Amino acid sequence: MFELNIAVILIVSLIALVAIGVHIAIALGMTSALGIWMVTGADINAFYTVQSMLAATAYEAIRAYVFAVIPLFLLMGEFIGRSGTVTDVYRGINQLLSKIPGRLAIATVIGNALFSFVTGVSIASAATFSRIAYPEMKRFGYHKGFALGTVAGSSCLGMLIPPSVLMIVWGILTEQSIGQIFAAGVLPGLLLTTLFVIYVFLRAIMNPDLVGSGAAQLSTGDASDPADVVSTGQFLISLTGIVLVIVAVLGGIWFGVFTPTEGAGAGAFIGLMLAIIKGARLRDIIDGILSVGRTSAPILLLLVTAALYSRTLAMTGMANAIEGVFIGSGMAPWLVITVMVLIWFALGMIIDSISIMLLTAAIFAPIAVKLGIDPIAFAIIGIIAIEAGLYTPPFGLLVYTVKSAIQGFDPDMDVMTIFKSSTPYWIIMLIAMVMIINFPVIATWLPNLLFPS
Repeated sequence: MFELNIAVILIVSLIALVAIGVHIAIALGMTSALGIWMVTGADINAFYTVQSMLAATAYEAIRAYVFAVIPLFLLMGEFIGRSGTVTDVYRGINQLLSKIPGRLAIATVIGNALFSFVTGVSIASAATFSRIAYPEMKRFGYHKGFALGTVAGSSCLGMLIPPSVLMIVWGILTEQSIGQIFAAGVLPGLLLTTLFVIYVFLRAIMNPDLVGSGAAQLSTGDASDPADVVSTGQFLISLTGIVLVIVAVLGGIWFGVFTPTEGAGAGAFIGLMLAIIKGARLRDIIDGILSVGRTSAPILLLLVTAALYSRTLAMTGMANAIEGVFIGSGMAPWLVITVMVLIWFALGMIIDSISIMLLTAAIFAPIAVKLGIDPIAFAIIGIIAIEAGLYTPPFGLLVYTVKSAIQGFDPDMDVMTIFKSSTPYWIIMLIAMVMIINFPVIATWLPNLLFPS
């Protein structure tokens, strides 16, 4: 009973701290320290115990070899993003789809899917394609909301298609194979890409005004700006570079040539070579490294406090108490998952995806296993649900990323228009998630093939 009371105090404290705007890493650290202090006696000796556990947890967490995966994969994506490769591939896809209605929007979805294989961060995809794709769609008369909805909606692929930072964090928190989770994301990612393309194609046919008068001009090539046309050689070099990264890094991990950390290092090196070949300047490379440092340092701090939080869950019995509530409720497994998804959506309104995962993955994953849900399939279900939460107002992070990225050339765009236009993609993500819940083989087939037990 004492431990249950402590668990309730910690949950309320954590929610209160997050609600008043305390950074999630600080909130996790403070509540964890409070929990350890209360469990170990709530006196001066307990204070020294808290200090000792914090120091030990930080040391053990940061020295773990797998933690290097995150900055290295981010570095790979940063180098490739700055090389101009993504722009070349996007423009090349535009030219290949010359006869298809809504081709610019379809090219945005496909380009986002390809970029997702080398970036691992949906926010990076949203920012990149807001600057590349939106000006093109705007120039050719696309409805602004439809164009921005396409950019924001398809950017979620960055967290579902490997190498994804969310997948890495999930694997670390739940002690699952990162390689298996990477493999599990491929087919769901391609499924979601296909559903997005079908949606865009149908909207373009049913309402041609959404894709503007420029659609017809583009199909004949009359309105093409020479500056926007990529040569066949440039397109092939860029596409080959991206395919090389995908095959070398993901293929190497899946076939046991190297670990995820070594694969991330190889990917960063290939990305650097591609950036140099494409003419990136030394200043661009240095800026990319600094950008990755600014992005990855807060993530690593979050993971340290998450490790301390996990220890607190074990010491206070909070995880067992929450698990008992779900298991003892008598609810059907699908209903338990529905409750989890609603919690993820609610959290997505106020905090970022990694923070949501840090708060919930270590608690929800064991519950799913006890309900008979495949842990790999549940990882993909959780990642889709968490990412979908980033489209929900009032603080949908992906929507605000797009709004910020277009501020320079369309400052009058209303953020609620982007929220509204992103809603169909949010619904499609829910459809994909329901499909995986009912047919988990979509997520488990490739991991079982590549990693037979």
